[in-house]
Amino acid sequence: MIKRNSGFANLTAGYLFPEVARRRREYQEKNPQAKIISLGIGNTTEPLPLFIAKAMADYSMALATKEGYSGYGDEQGNSELRKKIAEVWYRGMAEADEVFISDGAKCDIARIQTLFGSKVKIAVQDPAYPVYVDGSVIVGAAGKNNGKGYKGVTYMPCTPENNFFPDLSKVKKNSLIYFCSPNNPTGACATKEQLKALVDFANANGCIIIYDGAYREFIQDPALPKTIFEIEGSRTCSIEINSFSKPAGFTGVRLGWSIVPKDLKFADGASVNRDWNRVMTTLFNGASNVAQAGGIACLEAEGLKAMKDVIDYYLVNGDKIAETLRGENFKKAGVEVYYTGNSPYVWAKFAGRKSWDVFDKILSEANVVTTPGSGFGPAGESFIRFSSFGHQEDVKEACQRLSKLEF
Repeated sequence: MIKRNSGFANLTAGYLFPEVARRRREYQEKNPQAKIISLGIGNTTEPLPLFIAKAMADYSMALATKEGYSGYGDEQGNSELRKKIAEVWYRGMAEADEVFISDGAKCDIARIQTLFGSKVKIAVQDPAYPVYVDGSVIVGAAGKNNGKGYKGVTYMPCTPENNFFPDLSKVKKNSLIYFCSPNNPTGACATKEQLKALVDFANANGCIIIYDGAYREFIQDPALPKTIFEIEGSRTCSIEINSFSKPAGFTGVRLGWSIVPKDLKFADGASVNRDWNRVMTTLFNGASNVAQAGGIACLEAEGLKAMKDVIDYYLVNGDKIAETLRGENFKKAGVEVYYTGNSPYVWAKFAGRKSWDVFDKILSEANVVTTPGSGFGPAGESFIRFSSFGHQEDVKEACQRLSKLEF
């Protein structure tokens, strides 16, 4: 018989978000009368902006005509969309042929690990989006879990004590460094000075940064960088992964992109851009033409404004959640709240408590779904992530319930 990929055997737990969904489902089955409100998984809730939806509808209807029909497109993506991303969101920091269109950031993060194989060393922010570690485990780069984490992974704690920016001195040379800003789950945003330190470290130590910028459009502070490529030296050590999911509400439409600079090289001098092009043309067959038509509309002036309006809507929710968590009942319990207003997530510490215990209490007593911080890594224990993605009337009701909780 064919042997199992040992990477799957090394996975120690189910993926975080299906476990959240399972607990919610079991609670609902036992309490069918409960009206559960989710402040958990970061799924968008508001309708697509009409201008963007119409662009996809028009393209879709044109497929029914001889003139408008399209089959396979370029695996790297629609040339107009690649050019627009480079011009609108990177403004000279990336060229169109360094932009690769995909079906989403999570998919790219998983696929990109094929570039580096099973021998590469891994470093991740802790806490971090689970696919960074789980994907590394599956490809064999992380090794086995010793009870405190995977032996092939360097965990870089990002906590209130270090302003959510890690101690890079613990990262091994020639490592793949996963870094997310605004961070999921903490909501922390790296400053230009912090990213410069990260870039300088990577260049000096032969590392490559996989920079996840999926929440870049939530950044409101003009002093904060929206892309790693704002930082001098980043083109020789960085790959950026991004997505239309959160800014455009494309979580179900599925559209993302990666930026792989032509300046980025492997140790033997081979082009990372060229190998990524091979991955995208061999293991992928291109993003949906319909979705890409929506992406082009997103980057028109009307689309950009529409996306901003939706992001502002979610940020109002974030403000409301943070205000609630700073209320008297949470203060008495010693809850610490971390929210910058530059991210859709509110990160709260319930000192001395296990994350899943707090999750279960909030679900059972307030009928509100959250996300346990421990699911994002060891440093997430005792934290809870609250998501601002939701209808404002639901968020308001959830906050009313939360304000009545006693710990």
